[in-house]
Amino acid sequence: MTNETTTTCGFVALIGSPNAGKSTLLNQLVGAKVSIVSRKVQTTRTQVRGIALSGVSQVIFVDTPGIFAPKRRLDRAMVTSAWGGAGDADVIALLIDAKKGIGEEEAAILQALLPLKAPKVLILNKIDTLEASELLKLAGDINQMCPFVDTFMVSALRGHGVPKLLEKLGLMMKPGPWLYDEDQVSDAPLRTLAAEITREKIFERLHDELPYQTHVETDIWKVLKDGSARIEQTIFVMREGHKKIVIGEGGQTLKSIGSAARKDIAEAAETKVHLFLFVKVRENWADDPERYRAMGLEFPRG
Repeated sequence: MTNETTTTCGFVALIGSPNAGKSTLLNQLVGAKVSIVSRKVQTTRTQVRGIALSGVSQVIFVDTPGIFAPKRRLDRAMVTSAWGGAGDADVIALLIDAKKGIGEEEAAILQALLPLKAPKVLILNKIDTLEASELLKLAGDINQMCPFVDTFMVSALRGHGVPKLLEKLGLMMKPGPWLYDEDQVSDAPLRTLAAEITREKIFERLHDELPYQTHVETDIWKVLKDGSARIEQTIFVMREGHKKIVIGEGGQTLKSIGSAARKDIAEAAETKVHLFLFVKVRENWADDPERYRAMGLEFPRG
């Protein structure tokens, strides 16, 4: 930690519609994988904190679930979590996919942002997909709908504009001590991050074959005598048919998921990893309050 009189610190909520690129941007800002990235929408389910340094500033980013019109109980919990993250932040950063522009979801978010008192910044992502004149018009249209104190244009995937964004956000932080160690990039326990990494690999491997009703929990994390870690995880699915899809012919799909996950988990844990995956059917896990608590979500009643 550093001297309170010389440092600044604060929270920035990254919000936006699903697939705007929030997780990709967070990983770029932090310089490490702290949030799972997938082409599929709504993969981030809870608030993920990533920690970045800019000069004397410690910027704590909260990557929230994508904001959308909720239909299921899990959807409602995710959207509640997203707005909770925005309401508690020192700065609200709205990320919009420049190529998509302003759709119904974006317009609804802009309307909901109006009464929030925290300073708001606009980040246009995927700027390499539009001409400069189109980007300027889009930025102007959005600022007419909801005024922002600053507008940034970035390519989260390529990293373009990200250093300048971090520098400017650092200047917006308030005087105070850093809340995390200098080399810490996330507040998520390794057990949680490991489960999220495995869930990402399920998305990557199965694409559209499996619905979103999958959930991963790290059951055991045991450090062995040689310093390596034995990790046991359970993949919860909602139907027996889903279990067969995850396991695959002769267990090949599960083996592929485990191999990819083990590599990323070992990198995050900075040690050799022995990963064991189990698949269980829990038909109504999406209506189980215990599973919501495990994900850090509030269970919506009714």
